[in-house]
Amino acid sequence: MRHRTPIRQIAFVNGVSRYEMLSESGSPSDTTMYLKAISIHAERFPRRDIYPFNVKILNTTREIGFRKPATMFTGANGTGKSALLDAVARKCGLLPWGGGKMHTSHQNPYETQLARFISLHLESWRPYGFYFRAEAFFNFASSLDDIIGDDPGREGYYGGKSLNTLSHGESFLALFQSYCFQLDGLYLLDEPEAALSPENQVKFVRILQKNIINGNKQYIIATLSPIILACPDAQILSFDHEMVSPISYEESAPYRFYKNFFRKPQEFFVF
Repeated sequence: MRHRTPIRQIAFVNGVSRYEMLSESGSPSDTTMYLKAISIHAERFPRRDIYPFNVKILNTTREIGFRKPATMFTGANGTGKSALLDAVARKCGLLPWGGGKMHTSHQNPYETQLARFISLHLESWRPYGFYFRAEAFFNFASSLDDIIGDDPGREGYYGGKSLNTLSHGESFLALFQSYCFQLDGLYLLDEPEAALSPENQVKFVRILQKNIINGNKQYIIATLSPIILACPDAQILSFDHEMVSPISYEESAPYRFYKNFFRKPQEFFVF
């Protein structure tokens, strides 16, 4: 018989449920999982011929549950993992530092509307949160420079120096090692591996491990990195199936691809 951690619903407001995790005896548990589940209300989508509402898996998946402090979203490009992560962030009130897509060619009026059609089942109201998008990091670092210019004392919260004075990869790692990344709360990260070398991806996973052990933190990470997917005891959710599905590390597409690639790399470049 499959074990399920008992929870009880405390309140439901504006599409956000608050749940309390219980121990086996029925009393509140010390374990914190800020986000327990996501419900997707595809039947309410305004249309199905435009992104993100035309993403198949968002139409077939009704609920996604979270059971580990670190959860990985993985799947091929265009499968909806970043779209869903963005919707969760917006529902939590976590707008990405550095802003979104601004060019007129990117102005899809529906692109940011998925948040209206999901419900979040949270254990606590509006937990401290942080939404990181690799593609907006330069603007994020520049925004920090403006803040530090007005309040130099804040520099220590983000590694002790301007992130723009470091290489791209060094600045990513400096942020992940900074004070603001160690507070208890919900962290949503979209492709943190973008500027990290393989060695620094390992360091990033070690940071996750340390932060999870030393507090109440929950990470949801969209990634295609087989190194980050290997984070010990992480829950891996695949967006490559009919519905969002839990899989093992060895079943993940990045792991299987790199395993085959390193076996006979030359075969991948034969016309």
